[in-house]
Amino acid sequence: MMGASVTIRLALRDWDYLTPLLLGEVRSERFDVQITRVGTLLPSVEGQHAFDGAELSFSGYVRRRARGNRGEYGVPYFLMRGFRHRCILVRQDATLGRIADLAGRRIGVTGWPDSGNSWTRALLRREGVDLEQVSWYAGRLTDAHPVVDRLSGFGRPGWLEAAPDERSLMSLLADGFLDAVFTPFLPAGFYDSGSAFRHLLPDYRTHELTYYREVGYVPGMHLLVLSPDIVSRHPDLPAELCCLLARAKALWLAKRFKYADTTPWVLDDFATIARNLRPEWDDGGVEINRTMIADFLAELHVQNILAEPMDVSDIFP
Repeated sequence: MMGASVTIRLALRDWDYLTPLLLGEVRSERFDVQITRVGTLLPSVEGQHAFDGAELSFSGYVRRRARGNRGEYGVPYFLMRGFRHRCILVRQDATLGRIADLAGRRIGVTGWPDSGNSWTRALLRREGVDLEQVSWYAGRLTDAHPVVDRLSGFGRPGWLEAAPDERSLMSLLADGFLDAVFTPFLPAGFYDSGSAFRHLLPDYRTHELTYYREVGYVPGMHLLVLSPDIVSRHPDLPAELCCLLARAKALWLAKRFKYADTTPWVLDDFATIARNLRPEWDDGGVEINRTMIADFLAELHVQNILAEPMDVSDIFP
């Protein structure tokens, strides 16, 4: 194999499917890809001299494009996808059992314009819930999380406010102040036998499969974003990175299928995916993801996160 001559530094979440890249089992002939695993996503790649690219929030990237920022090169490869039905938490004793039951309730979110919470609010709209009739509170999930601004300029007294007294959302849910919490991360002990909390939809997989059959995609949350300078010097880099990531994921999944004891029922996940999702469900590229991207842009506009409508070509020219 030819020696890789160009070093590419990426800041990515600690995804298991990156293992073949980290171990050198998947390599590029052209680029020496060095991955730094980060717990918190970078806010942008612009001005990040330590990295040539990063995994970034889909929503954040879109909003910067809407403001005219051209200091980032978005690659339509979604490192994180996921359904959001599972991300709605309520108390064990709650009488709520449907998304429509959230109409007029008090709901906590871990960040207002975040990709995941935007997709979750889209689920409410699909079920006829008027977002204007919900009382929203943004704050940290648990007491272990830092107190930071989670309104991002979207606050509106009486409709979207910071969590009272800087309290955590889970404590407000436990006390009955909140009726539900939207979160991508489950609090510690969530599945313990004595847990005070549960999913709004205990059989969320059934709801997610129904949603997939209706829309035809798994929503994208995070995408790969590169420095325009590195892309101008190496125009083949975006395609090469997409290929490397796809190869790494394919190898990782093949090993999980062979050594199927990571969890007692990992094979059930493989079976569910094979029976219900199209083989290319997580492929990168604009065309194969056009419907999902367009739906997300439309949702951001309807939710007033984007002031004006945007087209797919506006973010992936």
